[in-house]
Amino acid sequence: MTTTDRPPLPPPRPRKSGAPSPLQGLRVIDFSHFIAGPMCTLFLADMGADVIKIENAANGDDFRRFQPHLGGEGVPFLWVNRNKKGIALDLTNEAAQKIATELVASADILVENFSRGVMERFGLGYDAMEKLNPRLIYCSVSAYGRDGAMADRLGFDPVIQAETGFMSMNGFPDQPGVRTGPAIMDISTGMTATIAVLGALAARQSTGCGQRVETALFDTAALMLGFHAMNYLATGRNPTRAGNRSADSTPTGTFNTADGPLYITCANDRTFRRLVTDVLARPDLAEDPRFLSNRDRMAHRDELTVIIEEILSGDSSERWVVKMQAAGVPAGVVRTIEGAFSSFEMTERELASSIRHPTAGEIPNIGSPLRFSETPVLDPVAAPTLGQHTTEVLERVLGYGPERIAELTAAGAFGSSG
Repeated sequence: MTTTDRPPLPPPRPRKSGAPSPLQGLRVIDFSHFIAGPMCTLFLADMGADVIKIENAANGDDFRRFQPHLGGEGVPFLWVNRNKKGIALDLTNEAAQKIATELVASADILVENFSRGVMERFGLGYDAMEKLNPRLIYCSVSAYGRDGAMADRLGFDPVIQAETGFMSMNGFPDQPGVRTGPAIMDISTGMTATIAVLGALAARQSTGCGQRVETALFDTAALMLGFHAMNYLATGRNPTRAGNRSADSTPTGTFNTADGPLYITCANDRTFRRLVTDVLARPDLAEDPRFLSNRDRMAHRDELTVIIEEILSGDSSERWVVKMQAAGVPAGVVRTIEGAFSSFEMTERELASSIRHPTAGEIPNIGSPLRFSETPVLDPVAAPTLGQHTTEVLERVLGYGPERIAELTAAGAFGSSG
């Protein structure tokens, strides 16, 4: 299905009229690019912070050039830069550096994910900015941290997945480990960066001072190993891939029905009894010595799978999942992304909508997962075009007039084209 034959998306549900937002009144200067840093500032922007995204005047965030494109803009860029104001500066230019410094002086939060030393070369390093603005929360996102022997090493999401053992956990036992499709380490590092910033904001309420906070992809990946990392440290046993099955419980995994696979999770004996008694109409299986406990079922997993799939072959996945959900058995149809965005669940949660964009017309939008009863997230506004809000931000935030902006343009602060 393409955008031409996909049903039109509805507008987003509007927020409560007149309601404040969680981070209203806070200003963020965003020097980040690609995914991890912009994911952090996306959360801050959705929660109402005034996020000013500073991009390279020559060509902007490289993510703009990722395919596919809508209205000349990379769709991946549109995905992660909602609700931000965009300005374009040539940070190699002294006049542009002065603008950036003045913006930071007015801010509560700075987020950057350059390589080590880049912000210092622009005169925007933490030591200088902390003296300029002692209340500033300076968030650095990197691959391996800003200090130590690996501080200068470049790192990308799948490389981090490989190095931390995360990749070794994904896939089937008889095949090599695989990376996740989505950039899970970038996304989760952006989330941990948001948590760090919010923690620093809370600390500032009592101390009156800002601080530097850091998150690294490698550190976040260690967290994302979940309890498997703890299991290894506690036992010395290296976890292995289980494919779509669980290494800890059964029946858990994908099971074929009459028209496609269904994912079922039975993490304890109670759920197994509900499955075989209330859904499969085979209460005898709950008393079968091979399947009495999870330990027994793990020892006879293949036999149990054959029995379950034989029963499931008699009906469709959608009908089985309705029965399982009614019986309190966690289960879901295994879908494509197209199937997921056409599903009842996606419609019920109102996650996909359509919003206006200055060059692309209507573009898709994926709603924020954050829900607040009294301080809802902002209504979604499309990611800015390159430099879209430069004049507006300089006038509103720094009080520049037309003459000052003309002078800066002539000085090359906004790049060679102004």
